[in-house]
Amino acid sequence: MPLDAECLFCKIIEGNIPADIVYRDENVVAFRDISPKAPTHVLIIPTVHVENVAELAKMSSVITASLFSAAKEIADSEGLDGYRTVFNTGASAGQSVFHAHMHLLGGRPLTWPPG
Repeated sequence: MPLDAECLFCKIIEGNIPADIVYRDENVVAFRDISPKAPTHVLIIPTVHVENVAELAKMSSVITASLFSAAKEIADSEGLDGYRTVFNTGASAGQSVFHAHMHLLGGRPLTWPPG
């Protein structure tokens, strides 16, 4: 799938918009959220443009696995003893950028249920 020239996250992948990138491989790019909800708040995105994780699940288990592998590696490098991963799918669930992305949150006690 080609990147979308209008997508904020595709522009970050291409290097056209700066981001604090903490991880990159052929399948994913990870960068710090500009509005963090925890001391560690990293967004992990596939390097292909796909609207949400439901669509991603239809096309590639390799990329989906890469998202979770990257989360583990980032959590280890950040020294997290626990972390939460979250996907928001659709506007009513809080998705505001329509490029699939995983939130990696940690660095403080996380309560349940989330708000």
